[in-house]
Amino acid sequence: MKLRLGMIGGGQGAFIGAVHRIAARIDGDYELVCGAFSSNAEKSKASGIALDLSPDRSYASFEELIEKEKQLPENQRVQVIAIVTPNHMHFGPAKMALENGFHVVLDKPMTFSLAEAKELEKVVKSSGKLFCLTHTYTGYPMVKEAKQLVKAGKIGKVRKIYVEYPQGWLSTALESEDNKQASWRTDPGKSGIAGAMGDIGTHAFNLMEYITGLQVTQMCADINIVVEGRKLDDDGAVLIKLNNGASAVLTATQIAAGEENNVKIRVYGEKGSLEWQQWDANTLIVKMLNEPWQVYRTGSGYLSSFASHNTRTPGGHPEGYLEAFANLYHNFALCVKAQIEGTQASPEAQDYPGIDEGVRGMAFIENVIESGKSDLKWTKFNV
Repeated sequence: MKLRLGMIGGGQGAFIGAVHRIAARIDGDYELVCGAFSSNAEKSKASGIALDLSPDRSYASFEELIEKEKQLPENQRVQVIAIVTPNHMHFGPAKMALENGFHVVLDKPMTFSLAEAKELEKVVKSSGKLFCLTHTYTGYPMVKEAKQLVKAGKIGKVRKIYVEYPQGWLSTALESEDNKQASWRTDPGKSGIAGAMGDIGTHAFNLMEYITGLQVTQMCADINIVVEGRKLDDDGAVLIKLNNGASAVLTATQIAAGEENNVKIRVYGEKGSLEWQQWDANTLIVKMLNEPWQVYRTGSGYLSSFASHNTRTPGGHPEGYLEAFANLYHNFALCVKAQIEGTQASPEAQDYPGIDEGVRGMAFIENVIESGKSDLKWTKFNV
């Protein structure tokens, strides 16, 4: 059974919409049946035609999509709606879709503000529908393996974490050169109160809490605008305290000239440590105290069921960003199908980011910006 998928945003010229569509296709779980691909009605129609959709299901607005799809017979209407718009257009479509009986896949960060995130949390819980937030990096098999090793006590009590996300693409003022991605991501009216910390800092934050199972309780942030004239932060570093007494250092920058997207994390425990980075995503390095280093590899028989469940190819065949993204879509599909059939999805399938991660991600954004403005060394992490 293929789930009927609709998309809001992601029209011609959009980067992330194509990524979502590829991810949804990889496992054959979805069929794209409708969309409102742009706030421009003509562009939305043209995008639908380019994707071989019926013209009468290429809608001029998200409101029209939801209203008209709701009127279709149950065996024809869309079941899952993916929302891939800029941040300021996340809350409205997600809320309306959930309230009208559709499951939702939403790009991160979840909303424009923490207040919206808390409101959306209420809507998700009252709707009875499922919700997935696309924190891509949690979809990698070796990230899931790292989480299981920490949970099993392999490295002992976590003491120290270093997590970083360096990019270099905003080292110059691309927003002044008619660059669509740079324009909205550096615009407070579309992106929100944070730039780099909202765009990639939330990924680093989510990766840290996901792998360790810990939660941030305090932070001390240094937030910077490096490129002259830019309106939102493009660089920052955060000292962090976690709820087991551990400490962490998180850095996120978009002005590291020459860097691409090498998100990286190191987790140190009492007995050993773990290290993973996206540039070598099939590898997890395990370093135990007074022992030789161990190299865990995707596709190997000794890995946990969570890693194996999210692996498609034999060892030595690289699985990357698109496959990790597809793991979120696949696991979400398994859970939606289980709900439709009145059954229970496996724990491995239920392991995808949702509303709780979304709320904490928005709390991170607001807390890190507040801490960056504060003269206090430590500020409390409020949710």
